[in-house]
Amino acid sequence: MNPTLAQRCVEPTLAQRCVSECLGTAFLLAAVVGSGIMAARLSGGNGALALLCNTLPTGAILSVLILTFGPISGAHFNPAVTLAMALRGTMAASMTAIYIGAQVVGAILGVWAAHLMFELPVWQLSGMVRTGPGQWLAEAVATFGLLLTIFGCSARSPAAGPYAVGLYITSAYWFTASTSFANPAVTIARALSDTFAGIEPAGVMAFIVAQLMGMLAAVMLGRWLWGQ
Repeated sequence: MNPTLAQRCVEPTLAQRCVSECLGTAFLLAAVVGSGIMAARLSGGNGALALLCNTLPTGAILSVLILTFGPISGAHFNPAVTLAMALRGTMAASMTAIYIGAQVVGAILGVWAAHLMFELPVWQLSGMVRTGPGQWLAEAVATFGLLLTIFGCSARSPAAGPYAVGLYITSAYWFTASTSFANPAVTIARALSDTFAGIEPAGVMAFIVAQLMGMLAAVMLGRWLWGQ
């Protein structure tokens, strides 16, 4: 057998999957927080411009990371995605907690890397207030749409998945009141950054509950729409 083909046929190890999830989530958070810091510094107080500058790198890096790590771990980078895959029977229950742990650790490391790159204190707690029924609904909607995007592409056009997810998040930054966290690991990590992209720790739990509700709704609808 051709050595290259043989290498492709080897199933990734648990360590490789965990490192992929951790590293991918770290790069995602470094992009979210780092671009937020850069945007705040360069936008001259223009909030719309800062948000746009934060949005584009986030959507772009998501597509890149999914293309890079997808063949190894599935490129979840998101506990809501991992839980959804477990509920759909495509993710082993024994792997779920391991993936989620790797994602949360990676997210925090990514935030700390962004702080170091911009010469900010590594340990921070955010003072950015993000709360209220509108933002909670926004997180449910954002996560619901993200999961439907993943399910639909997986069922009908897998090759489009990385680009569809990146474009969806780019759009959801602007049509949701919360700027579309749509990811419990991202939410936890962003509470540790007192920057443009942060969220006050007191607001984290409500965001995560809303995200999980959106995920569950997407799983139920996805089964009806695509039979999965």
